[in-house]
Amino acid sequence: MVKSYNSLNEIKSELAIGEITVEKLVKGYLDKIALNAHLNAFNEVFDQEALICAKKVDVRIKQGTAGKLAGMVIAIKDNICYKGHKVSASSKILKDFTSIYSSTVVERILAEDAVIIGRCNCDEFGMGAANENSYFGPVKNYADVTRVSGGSSGGSAVAVQAGMCLAALGTDTGGSVRQPASFCGLIGLKPTYGRISRHGIIAYASSFDQVGPITKSIEDAALLLEVMAGPDEYDGTLANIKVPAYSEHIKPSSTKKIAYIQESLSSPGVDKEIKNTLAAYIDKLRSDGHVVKPIAFEHLDYLVPAYYILAMAEASSNLSRYDGVHYGYRSPSASDLQSTYKRSRSEGFGKEVKRRIMLGAFVLSAGYYDAYYAKAQKVRRLIKDKTEEIFKEYDFILVPTAPEPAFAIGKNEKDPVVTYLSDIFTVQASLTGAPAISLPCGNNNKGLPLGLQLIARHFEEQELLNFSKYFLKL
Repeated sequence: MVKSYNSLNEIKSELAIGEITVEKLVKGYLDKIALNAHLNAFNEVFDQEALICAKKVDVRIKQGTAGKLAGMVIAIKDNICYKGHKVSASSKILKDFTSIYSSTVVERILAEDAVIIGRCNCDEFGMGAANENSYFGPVKNYADVTRVSGGSSGGSAVAVQAGMCLAALGTDTGGSVRQPASFCGLIGLKPTYGRISRHGIIAYASSFDQVGPITKSIEDAALLLEVMAGPDEYDGTLANIKVPAYSEHIKPSSTKKIAYIQESLSSPGVDKEIKNTLAAYIDKLRSDGHVVKPIAFEHLDYLVPAYYILAMAEASSNLSRYDGVHYGYRSPSASDLQSTYKRSRSEGFGKEVKRRIMLGAFVLSAGYYDAYYAKAQKVRRLIKDKTEEIFKEYDFILVPTAPEPAFAIGKNEKDPVVTYLSDIFTVQASLTGAPAISLPCGNNNKGLPLGLQLIARHFEEQELLNFSKYFLKL
């Protein structure tokens, strides 16, 4: 059984003295995966392939030609394409689909000698905050198997939480990397929109989707960002900005000005222990000489409605390609073209995905476009302007990652609005495209992990990582 490693640096130090090999490391992780199969974190494990890859990396390490990620065993969310491997977005409609090309992020981590050990369970097409909307069943939290993992990248988070791999890739549309990281006591980074290529990522909402790492150390998050970021000819939304060597420039952070949204401490909808944790960290920051002040965010009540109107509209458009004709699931009871479309989509999509497609189609329809979609775009601009105004005075915004710790499996299933509201603190960064990170901040009295979130200015990931490293030591 592999011992528990918290960073690639720990693994590299043992590789250097011959204490372990990458092959032995992979075997240990495979044992952990088998032991924790009940958590349902993986949709598929690439066991034999990972061992073959590990042997090749061991050879390159001996030759001194290994890449930056040699020794990192990583899992990928099941909406990230990997050539020759199945990719389903945890949906029946793509259950047996095999990708014919690799995503840019997969190509880049493989080029630096990462070993991909499997694809992780997620909410269907990334639509959920609990990982209960998967065709393959819910993912269970390693800290308490009666609790959700968070979503939509729940499998990725639990795989790291339970020591089944060192790090994992997720995608974050409205908080889908940060919230499961919070529920599982991990670091979850959503980079600036346009920092990492979306090529080869199964789309949910294209103006929000962003790949992000889930790790146990800031150094590993920085290194994965460094490897994955940068221009890509296949993604026209990427910023043509030089990628810093993030991992090489993590340094002590200077005194900062930090704003926190006052409602996160006053709202009755925020769990008491989360409020206490936030208040304690505010006190620690102030005692260390930082300026920490409350701010009123007058658009707070509009964050979730604006996000869901826009995300659902984009989802209804993106998911129109799954029609039972080109690829994916085709209903065996279809008799003509129209019934092929209707039956394949009705049988292939899950309840939550169908709900979001219908709501998205509604807000884009001729009679309601101006009342909902166009208005939500205007609200998005107001939120962006207000956030940029805050960043003229402050370096970071500090808020809880989620209003409550991991809740019981099945608790919110009957009322989707309750689940949507759990995104209240994560969607600000999503709507504005700003980088944000969820950081583990201990456990509550039931042993459930708690997380706080820092939001920074566009493309200031280096400052965000530097301050996060300091923050974790408070």
